[in-house]
Amino acid sequence: MINREKIIPVVTWLAFYVCTCLAAAGAIWFGGDLNANGWVSPSFAPPPWVFGPVWTTLYLLIATSGYLISKSHNNLAGLALALWCVQMTANTIWTPVFFGAFDLKGSLVVIAILWLSITVYVPIALKANRLAGYLFTPYWLWVSFAAYLNFSYLQLNVGA
Repeated sequence: MINREKIIPVVTWLAFYVCTCLAAAGAIWFGGDLNANGWVSPSFAPPPWVFGPVWTTLYLLIATSGYLISKSHNNLAGLALALWCVQMTANTIWTPVFFGAFDLKGSLVVIAILWLSITVYVPIALKANRLAGYLFTPYWLWVSFAAYLNFSYLQLNVGA
């Protein structure tokens, strides 16, 4: 007999992870060669092989953070969960704007929304569930770097 008390948390975490997998799917559909469109890359741009392991790790942390917030009884949990959804939406949108539409200005706006939503989420999540907030720290650092990278692409490719 299946113990519902044990299976529900697993299914809930899997639901959060599926959300991150849907966001990651954009990289499969829209990920491409930045040199194909003639863009000049910043000198500090990481090699393509770095992104897979980094995002795999980050998506596990993002899903776990969302799951922990969903289990919290703190009065800020609802706000934190709403911010989790905002950042996940912006995360999902960024890839097709950057890689699909090759829109450096538009992707900079999207990543600014992503960065801001993460920045607001972290202190609220820390109050609702400390571990959930801490799990977003590497994500915030990576998105901060990615925002600077996006901005640098825009500066180097003014006509794009």
